[in-house]
Amino acid sequence: MLKKLFFLNSFILLSFVSIARGASESSGMPQLDPEFWFSQVFWLILTFGGMYFILSKFILPKISQNIETRKSQILENIEIAEKQRKDSESKLKEFDEIILNSKLEAIKIFNDVKKNITNEINKKKESLEKDLDQEIILVEKEINDLKKNSINKINLIAVETSVDLIKHIMGEEINKSSISAIVDDIAKKDKEKYYGV
Repeated sequence: MLKKLFFLNSFILLSFVSIARGASESSGMPQLDPEFWFSQVFWLILTFGGMYFILSKFILPKISQNIETRKSQILENIEIAEKQRKDSESKLKEFDEIILNSKLEAIKIFNDVKKNITNEINKKKESLEKDLDQEIILVEKEINDLKKNSINKINLIAVETSVDLIKHIMGEEINKSSISAIVDDIAKKDKEKYYGV
């Protein structure tokens, strides 16, 4: 940096010398008079040297420190943002897993409930079918009993009706046993025809 400043001052000094030669010939500007060159160069070096010293020791370190502070702050903010991004991605993955697990659990619960309901319906259906089968057996038994008993009752009714009709028509009483034998004989012949026995 000092080398650059030295070369800059040297360049400025040479340009002043060339300007001063032109001015001394024309005797126009007093500051270009060679008499005052050394004092002007001294004050120029002293002024720029002081400015360089103040800039390099006080102002530039503060600026570079501010730049470094800002740079470190930016890097720290980037690290925090990256960390928060990773945290948010992990949270999103956790939430996705929770949602997926919840869906799977809901499907499992639904399937279990469906299976339980189906099992209960099948059990009730089997129970109803058993009850119906038992009722059908009981009803068939009652019907068969009624068929068997009805033959005897019908025969009794036929005998009594026949006796009453003959008594009414002929006016005489007939022996019930002979009419009962006739009704039994007819019933035996027609038993298969009407009752399937």
